[in-house]
Amino acid sequence: MRINTNSTRLKTILKSSAAAGLATVMVYGGATGYVAQAFADPVKVDAAAAAPGFADVVTAVSPAVVSVRVKGEMKQVSDSMPGFGSGQGFGDLPENHPLRRFFDQFGGPGFKGIPDGDNAPHQARPMSQGSGFFISKDGYVVTNNHVVDNGTEFSVLLDDGTELEATLVGKDRRTDLAVLKVDAKRDFTYVDFADDKKARVGDWVVAVGNPFGLGGSVTAGIVSALGRDIGSGPYDDYIQIDAAVNRGNSGGPAFNLDGEVVGINTAIFSPSGGNVGIAFAIPAYVAQDVVQDLIDDGEIERGWLGVQIQPVDAEIAESLGLEKQQGALVVEPQEGSPGAKAGIEAGDVIVSMNGEPIEDARDLSVKVASAGPSKEVELSVWRKGETKSVEVTLGDLANAGGNAQEEQKEKAPAPSSQDALPSLGLTVAPAQDGKGLLIAKVDPESEAAARGISEGERIASINNNEVADVDDAKDILADVRKSDRSHALFQIEGEQGSRFVALPIQQS
Repeated sequence: MRINTNSTRLKTILKSSAAAGLATVMVYGGATGYVAQAFADPVKVDAAAAAPGFADVVTAVSPAVVSVRVKGEMKQVSDSMPGFGSGQGFGDLPENHPLRRFFDQFGGPGFKGIPDGDNAPHQARPMSQGSGFFISKDGYVVTNNHVVDNGTEFSVLLDDGTELEATLVGKDRRTDLAVLKVDAKRDFTYVDFADDKKARVGDWVVAVGNPFGLGGSVTAGIVSALGRDIGSGPYDDYIQIDAAVNRGNSGGPAFNLDGEVVGINTAIFSPSGGNVGIAFAIPAYVAQDVVQDLIDDGEIERGWLGVQIQPVDAEIAESLGLEKQQGALVVEPQEGSPGAKAGIEAGDVIVSMNGEPIEDARDLSVKVASAGPSKEVELSVWRKGETKSVEVTLGDLANAGGNAQEEQKEKAPAPSSQDALPSLGLTVAPAQDGKGLLIAKVDPESEAAARGISEGERIASINNNEVADVDDAKDILADVRKSDRSHALFQIEGEQGSRFVALPIQQS
């Protein structure tokens, strides 16, 4: 029998090569290839380079972080209802507000007590526990307003277990910040604020604080988002982090890897009341200015324009002929306010202040507040297709009065006076006082219904033109169609005040 010598030779090579762990030469259809060594090195990851530890940062900053303890006069709380504190401002959110629950569940235990009754006894007792940190060697401590609010006695517990009395220097409800002062004949370890304008999503952060009253605890995570607006006030610009933050972390710092304070932990979003990886911190740039003002004056002075504003979305911008989505839309100037005196009108879009562009409504609030009282500013407003300049001397927000007038909802008019605007899904009629159109019916399938317009409200103007009857409305809409715009801007007035809504219109 004839032996296939080529096959036998190949098997011999394979056996000897495998035993020796050598690269093997293979022949496939005349092409030569190579098989890698059988004993290659395993995969290794340099963990130290990929994820540095936080021990050095924690060791350096921990002596500057304190637990804040607050006592005050308050009614006895029910043992069965251990409410969690949120504080002035956040606690003022409506009961049906989607963020009300998580604010109620954040802060020191027993901060916002539920009285057993009107005759519940008053006594000095612990109100809350939170966190804070030294920002100077002579004992200034930063924390949250909602930690110290309504307190009469304050103390801080240091990292080494020493408890020292503190006094309240000042607090600011609108930014939820407060400053305490510890007077002791010693120098304190303190930390500095970071340039958080350089913070990026994905940066490491280390949170140090006093969760559940346990004392100094450390958690780590990353910056999850920047510029969060959580509906707590006009100056919302929170840093969102995923480091574990719980009740009692309020007022504690979030550090970067250089040991600088990026933000002050203030609130969490949580269906259960515990950490779910969504926490919000006041950015350092906000805290730094407010804290310095509190130290200098004990209070914050803010400029006041006195106009109700709302954001400009893409549809509102298109309806007004703006080239891009920017600025703050004036819903209504408050009577007697600096804005009203300067001639700012409902429907104006404020697009810049002192030559600096206004990005949105929140940006205008921040810029006006930062300018301060008695400051003269120049506003550029977009009004009926033209840019106008308005000079305003700002007032003092602390002395600004609220709108005392309450708008009453009018009853829908009698059927005989109604007329339909079928393209909008609305049935309207002239208001009894001759100002605007009352909305008698809203098609539930219409865009008007989808955007929250309801029966009993009033159309005050369309594209900043007042309307007195249905013919006015039809004429204005016809002009809008001729300008090739796809939306018209409606000023809607109701029980909740005035607002602007952009509605799509059909092209004829």
